[in-house]
Order: sequence, then C-alpha cells, then structure tokens
Amino acid sequence: MLNMIRNGISSVGDWFVKPAKPCLYDRQLVWIAIALMITGLVMVTSASVPVATRLTGMPFYFAFRHAFFLACSLAIASVVMQIPIERWHKYSIPMLLTSIFLLIVVLAIGRSVNGAARWIPLGIFNLQPAEVAKLSLFMFVSGYLVRQNKQVRETFLGFLKPLLVLGILGFLLLQQPDLGSFVVMFVGTVGMLFIAGAKLWQFLVMIASALVGIGLLIAFEPYRMRRVTSFLDPWQDPFGSGYQLTQSLMAFGRGEWWGQGLGNSIQKLEYLPEAHTDFVFAVLAEELGLAGVIVVLLLLFALVAKALIIGRKCLKSGQLFGGYLAFGFAFWFAFQTLVNVGAAAGMVPTKGLTLPLISYGGSSLFIMAAAVAILIRIDHEQRLAERLSPEDTEEDDQVISEDNPQIADNNLVLVDESDTKSEDQQLKKNDEKK
Repeated sequence: MLNMIRNGISSVGDWFVKPAKPCLYDRQLVWIAIALMITGLVMVTSASVPVATRLTGMPFYFAFRHAFFLACSLAIASVVMQIPIERWHKYSIPMLLTSIFLLIVVLAIGRSVNGAARWIPLGIFNLQPAEVAKLSLFMFVSGYLVRQNKQVRETFLGFLKPLLVLGILGFLLLQQPDLGSFVVMFVGTVGMLFIAGAKLWQFLVMIASALVGIGLLIAFEPYRMRRVTSFLDPWQDPFGSGYQLTQSLMAFGRGEWWGQGLGNSIQKLEYLPEAHTDFVFAVLAEELGLAGVIVVLLLLFALVAKALIIGRKCLKSGQLFGGYLAFGFAFWFAFQTLVNVGAAAGMVPTKGLTLPLISYGGSSLFIMAAAVAILIRIDHEQRLAERLSPEDTEEDDQVISEDNPQIADNNLVLVDESDTKSEDQQLKKNDEKK
C-alpha cells in the first residue's frame, strides 16, 4: 500500500518536473481553447439566469442552449481537424462565393433583432452569415497571397485586388447593418497584406482611407453617431443613449479586486442589457473582479500569441497558406477581443461583437471553434513537415555530438588513425616503385 502511494506521488511529481514527450500538436493551444470555453459556459450560465427567467420561465434556458452549442462546436472542431490544410486552400474561392450568397440571402429572409437583420433562422439556432464570411475571407486572402505574392509586393494592383473583394463583402454587411464585422475583416485583411510584404506607403494610405470612410459612415448614420457621443460622455444621458455603458461601468466598479462572487452580480438583474452576449465581460468583471479579468485576458492573449507563433513557423518553413491564415486568425481574435472588452470598459464605442469562445451565440461559437481547430491542424502539419525534413538527420547528428563529446572525440581519433594509415601505405608504395 505504501509503495502504491509512493509511486503515485512520484508519478504526479514527474508530471510537473519532467518535460513532456514530443507531440505532433500544440497541447497548450488545446487547453487554452478549452479553458476559454468552460469560462464562457460558467459566465453565460451566471449572466443569463434573470433574462431567461423573465422570457421563458426557465432559469437555465440559455445555459442549456449554450452547453448544446458548446458540444456541437467541439464536434465541429473534431471534424475540421481531420481536413488537410491543402483542401481548405483548394476550396477557398467556393467558400467565399457561398458566404456572399448567404449575405445576400440574409437581406431577403433574415431575422431582425434590435433593428439589424443579421441572422438566418434554421430552427434550433440562427445562422449569422457574417461569421462565416470572416472565416471564408481570411482563407481566400491567404490563398491569394500564396498565388500572387510577387504581385502584392511589387504593384499597387496586387495590393488592391483583395480589398475589392472586401469591398463587396463590406457593402453587403452594411446593408444589415453590421459595421463591426466589416471593420474586423478590414483589419485582418490589411494585416495579412502587410505580413505578405506590401509596401508601407500602400498600407498607410489604406489605413487613412479606411479611417475617413468609417468616419463618414458614422457621421451619416444617426444611431452610430449617438453611440460615439454616448461613448465620449455616457453620464450626460445615463438613462438614454449612455444607459448600457454606464451600467457596464458600474459592474466594473463593483467588481473591485476580487469580485462579488460567482452568481452575485447585481447589474445582470435586468439593469445591464445583453448581459449574457455582448456584455458578458462586464458581468465577469463584477463577479470575479480584477483578478478574473486578468486571467481571462491572459488566456485570450495566449490564444493570439499561439496563432502568431504558428504563423511565423509556417512562413519560415515555406508553408505559406497556413502561415498567412494563422496570422489572419491572430488579427481576428485580437481585434474582436479588443472591441468587445473595450466596449464593455468604455474604451471604444459600443459594437455588437462577441468575445471569442466566451459569449453566448451558436454561429460565433461554431466558427471560432472551427478556426481554432484549423489552427491546430496548421501547427500539426508544420510539425509533421519539420520532423520529416532531411535536415533533421544532420541536426540529430549535431545533437549527439553535443550531448556525447566522447563519441565525437572517438570519431575524430578513428579518422586521424585511418588518415595516418593511408599515408604510410602510400609512402611504402612509392619506395617500392623507386
């Protein structure tokens, strides 16, 4: 019995001390995604109880739906991980055309919520074509950068072509209207072009043009203008245009260092609108405090950092499509997190963008899980190619010589002895000839 306990303790200690065996996928990325999903399930359950009770009479209605979406997203991710990256590259253009078709369909038969027709009702959940369009656009741009990399680097036309495709998607998105998704797509696309080697002046001109265009879109749309003015001073109209932001700021203030405790939020009790969707981060800040906010932000930062590292490795090893796609996902996750957290904290104007892998919503969760699964697949193929590369044998020999200097010295001695023997034999032959 004591031996069993001793062996168990030693095995647990080895798990913490000894390095893990080499693996063909990024286990840390998997655990980061699972941690974010579990955090989302817990916070959606906590934040949705009051609104679920009022709308359906079932306190855990949205919690059960989110758990169902989470199970479906894991199933989707497990299927997506089996698909080779080359196949995504091959079908990137048909996927983009499908997304454009869905964006047209949603304008005709889309379900309107809060004045925006962004969802196609499919029974058990509502499909948001904008989420599908994000994934499809980044795949298309990655394929384009592989095919036309030289043109992108050397000509303005090569830089402009993917932006024309983005313009078509943006026009359809603004008809819903959905300016937030368009801005996410724009930031991701321009970031990928910059990584591909586009000239700096082109990049700066496009950023300046985008800022002017977004400013005009805000100025000519009254509800967007109200959001900007309420963002600048939400306390000027705390029961009107600034109501949502002031309630969110109260949630942050109540959270203090360690929070009010899980389930003890006051703002979610019909004070804070959209508490389980766009403003779930405010409820998290109130219940878990600054400590919880830091932990969740570190998890999201780790997800973005993993995507950047995977993209860099792929570009260095010549896997261009996977590398560009990983960078696109990194920009997507980072900017959408920035907008969601910034809107909840009053740092940017309010936009209806979900927090990756955390906020309630089937379409967002499905597409984000698929994107993380593709990222895991990209990393897997990069590690597999690195293991099968011919340079590995040379590296192995170098490692052996570094780890075992005696073997290396013995090899040198053997080489020296063989050289001296061959020289002596050659001298004997010359003497016999003479």
